[in-house]
Amino acid sequence: MDNGGTAERAAVHSIDHFALNVPSIEDASSFFTAFGLEVDEIEAHGGTELELRALDGHRWGRILPASRKSLAYLSFNCFADDLAKIKQQIREAGGIFDVDVPALTGGRYHTKDGLWFLDPDNNLIHVNVGPKTTPTKKEPFGRVDVEADRRGSHPRSESHVVRPRRMSHVLLFTADTLRATAFYESSIGLRLSDKSIDIIAFMHGIHGSDHHLVAFAKSHGKGWHHVAWDVNGIDDVGEGAAQMAAAGYRLGWGTGRHVLGSNYFHYVLDPWGSFSEYSADIDYVTAGVPWPTGEHHPEDSLYLWGPDVPDYFTKNSEM
Repeated sequence: MDNGGTAERAAVHSIDHFALNVPSIEDASSFFTAFGLEVDEIEAHGGTELELRALDGHRWGRILPASRKSLAYLSFNCFADDLAKIKQQIREAGGIFDVDVPALTGGRYHTKDGLWFLDPDNNLIHVNVGPKTTPTKKEPFGRVDVEADRRGSHPRSESHVVRPRRMSHVLLFTADTLRATAFYESSIGLRLSDKSIDIIAFMHGIHGSDHHLVAFAKSHGKGWHHVAWDVNGIDDVGEGAAQMAAAGYRLGWGTGRHVLGSNYFHYVLDPWGSFSEYSADIDYVTAGVPWPTGEHHPEDSLYLWGPDVPDYFTKNSEM
């Protein structure tokens, strides 16, 4: 299989899906349905769980019943030729393979195949051979320049339900961002895109990916901060925010634009203190093209423009 170029380290090419533990499947179904995702109820393992799909049809998320919200596991895909080398790299980086996956997931892991291990924050991580879910090139931004003497917007009465095209990235809390980025680079081949001292760091895939597949923010311990969903353009970001407000989900942060990643954003607070993000026009790193990794001032770590950041946005609700 063509892996889009060679690199010193073998590397994953994309996220396959995330699995999130939540205390209420009913609340999760309401929230993610309102967000514009396809939400399927699955009867498995003696209970109900959810599967989340965007317009591309891929299963990006599994929502699992538990006593509290937490990341159950994060699953990455790689090319077949890279799996054995990635396993060696994980072992050399200090990843822990000797784990009881059924016990850690309540028996709700999706496959025994591939590599299951713990990262330095004791997050359960999975790597397996699978399809490349990330785009192979930067996707078009849904904005059309309007000539003079033509109406540029559509009537509000004709607004559609905003439905994300795909998942873009996840952000995890960690007690040590520098340790986390070093581990994910040496183990599964992600590369640092940008960071701000030890406050926040963003990592991309070397086979062509968004500016970040995974990001890490400093906290007193591990936690799930947000999942970002790609939409067509800035209007979908804004209309998505209005869509969620109409459904009763008014708290969050946005609308604005990031410096690192450059994407337009609106974050919606979920029922468990974390967020789902509408994201549009994120920077893209092409396979084989070096990204100018930067060290950025803290004031650039959050946004270029937008409303003030609410206090709860940077709170780790799992601590």
